[in-house]
Amino acid sequence: MPVVPFWKSRAGIYLIVALALGGLLLGYEHRLHIFASEWLLFLPLLLCIGMHFFMHGGHGGHGGHGGHGSKDDKS
Repeated sequence: MPVVPFWKSRAGIYLIVALALGGLLLGYEHRLHIFASEWLLFLPLLLCIGMHFFMHGGHGGHGGHGGHGSKDDKS
């Protein structure tokens, strides 16, 4: 019998759905507190910084300065 990771098992899927629904309900009930906060003004700046860190994939991982193709690619 193959081993299934917890998050792909039936109990894991139920837990993920329950946490997502709980988060949605909690956010809905406290929406006035969340959207009235001043930290929400800094959210676009934080999103830009987060995208810069996570979407680059690290510096130096593209194989050099020559381009995106491999060295054996003649075209």
